[in-house]
Amino acid sequence: MNRESGIGGRVAAALAPVVAPAADINVGGELLRVIVSLVAIIAMILAAGWVTRRLQRRPGGGGRRIRCVESFAIGARERLLLLDADGKRLLIGTGPGGMRTLHVYDGETPRDTAPIVSNELPKPVFGDLLARLKVRS
Repeated sequence: MNRESGIGGRVAAALAPVVAPAADINVGGELLRVIVSLVAIIAMILAAGWVTRRLQRRPGGGGRRIRCVESFAIGARERLLLLDADGKRLLIGTGPGGMRTLHVYDGETPRDTAPIVSNELPKPVFGDLLARLKVRS
């Protein structure tokens, strides 16, 4: 018996993984754990969306004096903005060349604007679709 095989054999035996008998896997329990985890993740996503929506709808506009009433895309990089600023409405044109005031409406800003009547059906909001699905189930 030479010296290398004696030490090498002992090191190899010490480093060899111990093979344990295969444990029985509870498939039903693992499936239940995965489903509960998935439901929890979906619930967290929905809760984050709800909180985000609630924070965006702060009453009073958060004390801001400038508010964007409406935005309309004219082209790929050009937009029209209708802004409320200190009791005046401003029509602003934006584009690659900068911003330009197109018109200033004097006087008080209207509190209630009449909805625009069109022949197109309104596109459903994702929250409305979820509410309809929740009512059905």
